Amino acid sequence: MAHLFQAWNNELFLVIFLILGILLPVGALWVLGPMLRPARPNDAKRTTYESGVQPFGDAHVRYHARYYLFALLFVVFDVETLFLYPWAASFHQLGRFAFVEMIIFLFLLVIGLVYAWRKKVLEWNE
Repeated sequence: MAHLFQAWNNELFLVIFLILGILLPVGALWVLGPMLRPARPNDAKRTTYESGVQPFGDAHVRYHARYYLFALLFVVFDVETLFLYPWAASFHQLGRFAFVEMIIFLFLLVIGLVYAWRKKVLEWNE
């Protein structure tokens, strides 16, 4: 019976944690936010801000897919850098297996870079 009560108690803590995890951010944003921030709307505050320049043209502009591919490559190599830093910091403790794994990882990234280079994703001009 005590084991059953303990399992139920763990589930109760999980449910309370989930409820608080949802209600606290929602309450902070929807209840406390409007009470604490000043609300003085006017026409200048309702306009679109584009670095201090008056907005012009249509908001729906088509971009070439190459820009998205360039951004995706940036994210991939940025994540690679984030992955390399902790590996390099603990290189001496990891050993030979981790070194081989990193060589394989870098090789796959170089293959992706060569592929992007051949597809001319890295060129900005048309």
